[in-house]
Amino acid sequence: AIKRVIAYQIEMEMKKAKLTKAAMAEKMHTSRSALDRLLDPTNVSITLQTLESAALALGKNLKVELA
Repeated sequence: AIKRVIAYQIEMEMKKAKLTKAAMAEKMHTSRSALDRLLDPTNVSITLQTLESAALALGKNLKVELA
């Protein structure tokens, strides 16, 4: 469920920034297939480094907290 939310948030930010998947992957310094895995809500394999890279590519900060 968490991955679904993360993937959705990244996709929405990409739409706001009018970034294609190819452009987003380039900004993240990764491949398009790696970005596809990040955006796939069923692929739960994800690293904090990948999340941080996506956040920075979108001009955002990554915030992880335990509540």
